Amino acid sequence: MEALKLKTLDDLLLSPDERVELIGGEIVRRPMARFAHGRAQNRTAFTLGPFDQGDGSGGWWLATEVSVAYEVHECPSHDLAGWRRERLPRLPDGVIDLPPDWVCEIVSPGHEKKDTQVLPLLLKRHRVPYYWLIWPEERMLVAHMLSEGDWRTIATLKGRDRARIPPFDAIELDLDALLGGG
Repeated sequence: MEALKLKTLDDLLLSPDERVELIGGEIVRRPMARFAHGRAQNRTAFTLGPFDQGDGSGGWWLATEVSVAYEVHECPSHDLAGWRRERLPRLPDGVIDLPPDWVCEIVSPGHEKKDTQVLPLLLKRHRVPYYWLIWPEERMLVAHMLSEGDWRTIATLKGRDRARIPPFDAIELDLDALLGGG
């Protein structure tokens, strides 16, 4: 019996397919994005855009579809991720290996396990302070904050709810606007 060989970032970089990521040592295809997924991702990035302004210290670097090399066998591609500029003074070249300060995944039907079970454990190990999940089809956002080494739910928005949610609590988020209306 042949031993299972876990894939690494080098294997991922050699893949001819652009819509793949490295999860648990396996190169896996990312799900086909549905319209509601793409719209939620775009509108969330647009809404949070003011935090990604300026050219000096302070503020954030926000990115969509960004690959983060957390471990030798773990390089997921996040729907949205952000780094505080005091931790990441300059934009990196290539795949980034510094864990973000915030991650947001847009959950696709049939692909919930990665976003709700696998990624939270990885992000917790790497002390990512904030993790948001958006379910466009269910019109829901759940925000988590790492507190004393574990995830704590800090906000749950449904339907037309509005709230100020860390780390972007300087603005009020309107879930209906994030999801593009009903």
